[in-house]
Amino acid sequence: MSKVLLASRNRKKLAELQRVVDAAGITGVEVIGLDAVPEFPEEPETGATFEENALIKARSGARATGLVCLADDSGIAVDALNGMPGVLSARWSGSHGDDAANNALLLAQLSDTPDDRRGAAFVSACALVTPDGTETVVRGEWRGRVLREERGPHGFGYDPLFAPDDDLAAGRSSAELTPAEKDALSHRGKALAQLVPALRALAD
Repeated sequence: MSKVLLASRNRKKLAELQRVVDAAGITGVEVIGLDAVPEFPEEPETGATFEENALIKARSGARATGLVCLADDSGIAVDALNGMPGVLSARWSGSHGDDAANNALLLAQLSDTPDDRRGAAFVSACALVTPDGTETVVRGEWRGRVLREERGPHGFGYDPLFAPDDDLAAGRSSAELTPAEKDALSHRGKALAQLVPALRALAD
């Protein structure tokens, strides 16, 4: 059984990656998170792009553990804010990972922005690094618009504020989609799908 370390403690991201592996019919690959390995000093995410930050995390994890490491750096790029919060999405309100505060700040910043100018994209860059130094970096984007209030119980981060373009008929937020629906459409799902051949090769 090959182990792939996901450089994250986010259980929802872990479950998402495991679903992609399972859906692709890949057997012999077990996805584990940072909580399953001895603690190591994590390098600061100082990159200017999602790709740079994903590589920082994946290289650090592979070097510290000797395992194949996959890292994702993702966020929301809002058209009316010139692509921000971007790489600062998780700490937009000042403290890292405070979803409620981040969402409240984004809503406040867009309070005067008309509906036809609330376009945005979720972006995910995924880096897969093996202990021998092989690196694969992929990117997925999911276009949509920012809602005026939070909707839906699922997902995390900005999901309750994001209405994807490809669900226009139903008009739901990404936090109202089922996990399977989200995997099929989302930025991370699109990025991870590009890594399936590399993950399958690990299993073989």
